[in-house]
Amino acid sequence: MSSSNQTPLLSYDVVDGSVDCKGRPVYRSSSGGWRSASFIIGVEVAERFAYYGISSNLITFLTGPLGQSTATAAENINVWSGTASLLPLLGAFVADSFLGRYRTIIVASLIYILGLGLLTLSALLPSDAAATGCRSTDLPCSPVPFQLILFFFALYLVAIGQSGHKPCVQAFGADQFDGQDPQESKAKSSFFNWWYCCMCAGTLVTLLVLNYIQDNLNWGLGFGIPCVVMVFALIIFLLGTKTYRYTIKGDEESGFLRIGCVFVSSIRNWRTTPSAIAFEEEARGTLPHQSSEQYKHSTKVVFCSCQLVEDLSYKALFLNKALLAPNGLKKDGKVCSLSDVEEAKAVLRLVPIWTTCLVFAVVFAQTSTFFTKQGVTMDRSISPSLDLPAASLQSFISLAIVLFIPIYDRVLVPIARALTSKPSGITMLQRIGSGLFLSVVAMIVAALVEMKRLKTAKEHGLVDLPNVTIPMSVWWLIPQYVLFGVAEAFTMVGLQEFFYDQVPSDLRSVGLSLYLSIFGVGSFLSSFLIFIIEKATGGDGRYSWFANNLNRAHLDYFYWLLAGLSAVQLFFYVFFAKSYIYNRGGGTA
Repeated sequence: MSSSNQTPLLSYDVVDGSVDCKGRPVYRSSSGGWRSASFIIGVEVAERFAYYGISSNLITFLTGPLGQSTATAAENINVWSGTASLLPLLGAFVADSFLGRYRTIIVASLIYILGLGLLTLSALLPSDAAATGCRSTDLPCSPVPFQLILFFFALYLVAIGQSGHKPCVQAFGADQFDGQDPQESKAKSSFFNWWYCCMCAGTLVTLLVLNYIQDNLNWGLGFGIPCVVMVFALIIFLLGTKTYRYTIKGDEESGFLRIGCVFVSSIRNWRTTPSAIAFEEEARGTLPHQSSEQYKHSTKVVFCSCQLVEDLSYKALFLNKALLAPNGLKKDGKVCSLSDVEEAKAVLRLVPIWTTCLVFAVVFAQTSTFFTKQGVTMDRSISPSLDLPAASLQSFISLAIVLFIPIYDRVLVPIARALTSKPSGITMLQRIGSGLFLSVVAMIVAALVEMKRLKTAKEHGLVDLPNVTIPMSVWWLIPQYVLFGVAEAFTMVGLQEFFYDQVPSDLRSVGLSLYLSIFGVGSFLSSFLIFIIEKATGGDGRYSWFANNLNRAHLDYFYWLLAGLSAVQLFFYVFFAKSYIYNRGGGTA
């Protein structure tokens, strides 16, 4: 009797689709959940501490010890940041197709540590800029060539390390919750909130501590501490090995390859007529999937100015050609299944959402570049003997997120849940859209504050004295940082959950890397935009919008431009979001 009662209990306790580190079935009571997720969150906190320990104050290092101009430094940072955000696509492919997330995280961490170590070494080398006392407001100086080569080699090695670390750690953390279990499914939704909250807590410590060390003590120490922290992060991750749930990799083809095959087969069958596709669907006894219906609906409601939707509608229906063998020879050609085609359509349907978030990524790139350079020119004194490092102002973004996310998760979500009857309170796309709106407001505020700063410099006769502190408190910049922090809490977490949830289950690392690629492309767009504006507004004795002397520059014009682009982006985002159909019951848009 006792044995028969225990069997159903043990059967329920086994987590389907997961095994332990030795390949054995795992039990719900002894694996995964918040216990395992806490190890992984700890690793992410350490990794973000290390990453932002480098990136947050990078513009100061480039314009200081390396002696680059403001515009050149901003372009270099945007290119590096863009590369660091795009490379996770490669890391995710390697993880999902070959190594698995656990092994990829370990390999990536080792590369990460090597890059940070070399970066520390490059900072310890003497530079001509430091020796001659060059500053960002002087003419650019030339650093030691070997130091420059070593620095950028190490910097991009860090980007390679992040490429395997970033998409896999979060996906691996979410894998610790069983989406089929009601309680764990609810916990998974909260996981994304607390993940980002804890991650920003690590960033907050970085901005308050490391930036002070880098500005006032030593760059070698400021880069060396992140290296040590990453070593501890790897140790923490390995400590949780026996508690983790590892997703079983089936014998079927990689999801990446399946979807690629659909696109290739569709192209090879480009001459196939619609009647042949309809006949094949009828022969298989299949009906149009809801994703296909979405495309048909989109084509009917879209007017000429929204050519992107029509193009995507055509391409989505074009993918049905993959259901047929090339030239009708089923023996020689590979025929894709209907589920493969629908998976490919699901990925393609993410393109409008991905595209309409790019301007947000461009705005995001300014927080660690021009926002910081603004702060350098203002009164940052906390006490007669202590100045707040300009890069530490970014801590108000992290602080806003750390304070807002618990309120959102524990107060706003239950209220919204009661009103909408949705488990998450509001849909993922509604959450993203709320953040996009706040980013418009943040850029308007930033433009107004910059106008005030320029006016103050003019009133006190400091326009041509860039090294003199403007008598305007740096606290004027806080509203734009806080607004952008709340915008991040909405948009960033929403994008993470959206791209994790809406891709095929065996492509979730790729899904998260797609979210990261938004910010990679956004950084490149920011760099391109700065380059074009610098060329268009500078030269012939004129001061560009990004002149080294910010009192002669016009960052306010740039911020107004970004505010306008963000407003246009929001309009198109709402349009696309309203017609989006979720894959796995994520709610209606």
